[in-house]
Amino acid sequence: MERPVTEADLTFEYTPDSESDQSFENALEKARSGDRLTVADAIALLTTGADVDGIDRRRKEQVLEAADRRRAEVVGEEVTFAANLNNNVTTACNVGCLFCNFKDAAHTFERDAEIETAGFTKTPAESREIVADAAERGIYEVCSVSGLHPAFVLDDEHREILEAHPDPKAVNYKPVELYETDPGTYVEQMAAMSVDGVHVHSMTPEEGYHAKRGTDWSYEEVYGRLKEAGLDTVPGTAAEILVDEVRDVICPGKIGTDDWLEAMEAAANVGLGLTATIMYGHVENEAHRAMHLKRVRNLQERVDGAITEFVPLSFIHQNTPLYEHDVVSGGASTDEDELMIAVSRLFLDNIDHIQSSWVKYGNEQGLKMLNCGADDFMGTILSEEITKRAGGGYGEFRSFADYVELITSIGRVPVERSTDYEKRRVIDPDDPPFGPQLGPKADGTPLLADEGPVPADD
Repeated sequence: MERPVTEADLTFEYTPDSESDQSFENALEKARSGDRLTVADAIALLTTGADVDGIDRRRKEQVLEAADRRRAEVVGEEVTFAANLNNNVTTACNVGCLFCNFKDAAHTFERDAEIETAGFTKTPAESREIVADAAERGIYEVCSVSGLHPAFVLDDEHREILEAHPDPKAVNYKPVELYETDPGTYVEQMAAMSVDGVHVHSMTPEEGYHAKRGTDWSYEEVYGRLKEAGLDTVPGTAAEILVDEVRDVICPGKIGTDDWLEAMEAAANVGLGLTATIMYGHVENEAHRAMHLKRVRNLQERVDGAITEFVPLSFIHQNTPLYEHDVVSGGASTDEDELMIAVSRLFLDNIDHIQSSWVKYGNEQGLKMLNCGADDFMGTILSEEITKRAGGGYGEFRSFADYVELITSIGRVPVERSTDYEKRRVIDPDDPPFGPQLGPKADGTPLLADEGPVPADD
């Protein structure tokens, strides 16, 4: 039996040493001056220079200071957040990404499965009820990212095509009759969640691929149908690291870099807004991170500014196959987290907003990121299964009162914002109670009746 790959076995073509011949001082000066950075510059800043072992703390602070200054120049002192809900439709998936513990093996959802699934699938009617209830509370955005359920299809036409396919298994399709719960179609789910004026943020490039598998449809065709059904914007997750030699290790069954970029560009072409992410701190190195930033910056130019925000996501390793199989020994360090935020701000000169994830970093470090170049602090969420299942321990809900307290504690201005950042409301910390007002059914009251103080999770 072949021995599984471990951390010690990994070798890559792209490494910091081979990619970067720029000095740290030169890269830092370009960053301070606002000059456009190269991949080599980004590597120098992320590593704090090839002439030191590990991260030099003094140099790191210089990078953070430059990024914080750039943040103030671009967006000022506001820290934004949104009233949103996570409604992930299904955990059923058989792609097998090694960084993920959100999924549950798709075969365990079948009626005749020998073991009971630990996951869930929601019908369109259940999704509508969940979103409608949250809208009554005041939320105005639903984010939905789901597993690749073999019975999940774009629409009825797509189902007919897959039913007639000579080898359904080759296109990851099984009839819905095999399963305990019918997820409906993507079009039905989008329509179900598009209730009471709620903004639907869903259908990652990976889900877009799943919604056209077995056909010759373009991504434009798929995203066009989804937009008609109620989809508003596309989350740029499933990006992980946009370098195929990394993807070949952590998610060999997932779409490649070119497919991800093609899907994002197609979504923008049909008029959908975008966000973009990076999931770092696993097997990749600083050269890969820098290359990822370059590909996102280039994409933003091609889609004419459709990307509203960039979201660095620190890999939560504890319950993932990468960690359990000794492919990684841990996640990113705090120094790496801070530099990732900072260099994202400095490198992505065509994306205004950089997000700090309290789900990934917790309260204290999440606030620190707001002084490293970030200016957005996510949303209320109400439910967050993905990071929780991977071993994250920073909760599932953040109230408006929490946000006001946390943001004002660092001397910044709390601002409620819409998904696309077009609507903004500055919140007066001396005028409670605090609740959303931008939603169609929001009236300023707290989202939950029993909201308590911010938990001490750090």
